[in-house]
Amino acid sequence: MTNPTAAMLVIGDEILSGRTRDSNLHHLAQELTRIGITLTEARVVADQHDRIVDAVRALSVSFTHVFTSGGIGPTHDDITADAVAAAMGATISHRPDAMALLQAHYDRAGLPFNEARQRMARIPDGAHLIDNPVSTAPGFRLGNVHVMAGVPNIFESMLASVLPSLTGGPPLLSQSLRLLRGEGDIAGPFGALAAEFPDLSMGSYPFNQQGAHGTNLVIRGIDPARVDEAMLRLTRLFG
Repeated sequence: MTNPTAAMLVIGDEILSGRTRDSNLHHLAQELTRIGITLTEARVVADQHDRIVDAVRALSVSFTHVFTSGGIGPTHDDITADAVAAAMGATISHRPDAMALLQAHYDRAGLPFNEARQRMARIPDGAHLIDNPVSTAPGFRLGNVHVMAGVPNIFESMLASVLPSLTGGPPLLSQSLRLLRGEGDIAGPFGALAAEFPDLSMGSYPFNQQGAHGTNLVIRGIDPARVDEAMLRLTRLFG
């Protein structure tokens, strides 16, 4: 049985401008690999309503799950919730349950629950809230789209609350062989080996570290016996 698939949509001008380095994709990839969901595609889009809508629509019909990060804060450029609602054909409003969570949070903090902060309670109708134990403002799931914050520690905490509800397949296993040889030297036999194991993923990744030039060969798959068999063949080829 094929594992469920996923895509990530990273939203934010600050990512595309280089002002902020994204770490959420790396974290998501690791966590999905662990539970047997295959992350197949990632996109980065600007804070532009139509681009977010188009991306959400395209990804939601192509993958089992879509995960977004960014654009659900209190400022005018936080437009992800509205765009996801539009993409999924839902109306959006200030949800009473989200309003109550945020009201209680700001009351405890002794801060006004002003209009800007109330924007974070705008949730599409029919969506399920995603818990945010760090700063309370919830994410949400609408259909197969999981909408989460862009701040890394908040994204990670939201994802931790989502993962138990997801059904994955066998975890993806990997083994690697480090060679002090260039890709051009090993491409032919490595490609032939890959053709013999179409159920596995094989990739070559060159490196140049502290004057050492070489290639890491990586074999990935969900069947440990097949991964072991291919790895044995690989070490015999280049060992």
